[in-house]
Amino acid sequence: MQRIVPNIWCQGNANDVGHYYASVFPKTSMDAVASYPEDNLPDFQQALAGQPLVVDVTISDYRLRLINAGGEFRPTPAISFILNMDPLMFDGDEALTRERIATMWDALADGGQVRMELAAYPHSQLYGWVEDRYGVNWQLMLTDPAGEPRPLVIPQLLFTGASAQAQQAMDLYQGLFPNSGPGLVVPQGDDGGIMFAEFTLDGQWFSAMDGGTAHDFTFSPGLSLEVDCTDQNEIDTFWEALSTVPEAEQCGWLVDSFGVSWQIVPQNMAELMQHPGAYQRMLAMKKIVIAEL
Repeated sequence: MQRIVPNIWCQGNANDVGHYYASVFPKTSMDAVASYPEDNLPDFQQALAGQPLVVDVTISDYRLRLINAGGEFRPTPAISFILNMDPLMFDGDEALTRERIATMWDALADGGQVRMELAAYPHSQLYGWVEDRYGVNWQLMLTDPAGEPRPLVIPQLLFTGASAQAQQAMDLYQGLFPNSGPGLVVPQGDDGGIMFAEFTLDGQWFSAMDGGTAHDFTFSPGLSLEVDCTDQNEIDTFWEALSTVPEAEQCGWLVDSFGVSWQIVPQNMAELMQHPGAYQRMLAMKKIVIAEL
């Protein structure tokens, strides 16, 4: 079961975004799994009454969650998604794999922004980085079938700033989640920086890298990481370990010491939201208290 689910903040258009991704990626489905209440919404959410609140997009067996909200936040390249396209997915046919990569690239680049052209690079015979029309960043990569198999989708965290932070963040996260550990690490210089690293959290693959200071973006609630917790004790543990920005605490959201936004929620959140008045009570919370929903 995928316990950590990336959440993408949408500008009141989650249904459109979900249909778009379902058309771009193979073996992809979308499903509206929660809706806004019809009444008793705060003024800033009145226009969303009765509309989908959460739309899940499943790429192969990897789940992304679209949050239908307003224009407060937008994703940034600080969190992107690596798409590992292995010829073994196509019975070893590299030509077909390249064709599928090119098709997805064209769809993602349409109305978007190319950050690294689709071409051959030292780390991959075919690779490109593109930001789609909704601000979500994707890295398409032809994977070496002779190497260790990777999942189709791997979120990557890009740490910008004056000091190297990727290794510190990986150490914190791996110490917090069970069934976690390091993978490939490519150092960057002599300052402890990371050019590229892979690691797992509760069995899920992630990637991290230090980007230095020459960037005009950092992490944003526009792309957050949701952690589904089994009980209040788990919620309390993650909250205590991760939350460092008191003013960012709201409705289960927090920001850690590296600027990454997390949502620490009960795994049966959708069921709890069916309780009368639960949505309104949740809006008044910082850390989620299950017994009060």
